[in-house]
Amino acid sequence: MNEANKKNLITYDQVKSKIIEVRNQKVILDSNVAALYGVETKAINQAIKRNPEKFPEGFLIELTSKEWEILKSQFVTSKNGKKRGGKVKLPTAFTERGLYMLATILKSPQAISTTIAIINTFAQIKELTRTVYQFAKAKKDKDKIKIFEHSTSIVANLLDNELIVSQLETSLKIKLPFLEITRTITKVKK
Repeated sequence: MNEANKKNLITYDQVKSKIIEVRNQKVILDSNVAALYGVETKAINQAIKRNPEKFPEGFLIELTSKEWEILKSQFVTSKNGKKRGGKVKLPTAFTERGLYMLATILKSPQAISTTIAIINTFAQIKELTRTVYQFAKAKKDKDKIKIFEHSTSIVANLLDNELIVSQLETSLKIKLPFLEITRTITKVKK
């Protein structure tokens, strides 16, 4: 891979940092989608307007004024004290399905690497959710330990995917009335 392509690669951490929750769904706002894809927000919104059949209900969430005010209060909206123009149009939030559909429209090399990063990010979040559910349902301590070990590997990847696992020890701790598990994950630079 040449240096220009490496520079355009989107990392898991970049995608993860853009995911927020709106109406109990994990989404990415149109402006953040545009930043990930390396285009202007208006290009993303034009893609939606030109392809409405590709974005049925459940693929996009049009934020209300109240939702946008709440979200804005959680974000720093200007850099270094410089004032910037605000959004004229209320943001659109892309659900996971909406992001996948957008990927069928945008075709640049950066769009491809961004789509791969988005898919991998959502897949890891889903896998972690599944393991937490499995852990709660597991009856045997042996099964809980196995599920917990798998969960800690996922968490380690979520926390820092720039490192690789070199060895497993013990240091994350879950203490339940009937079980205590401790596990450490030691990582080294790739």
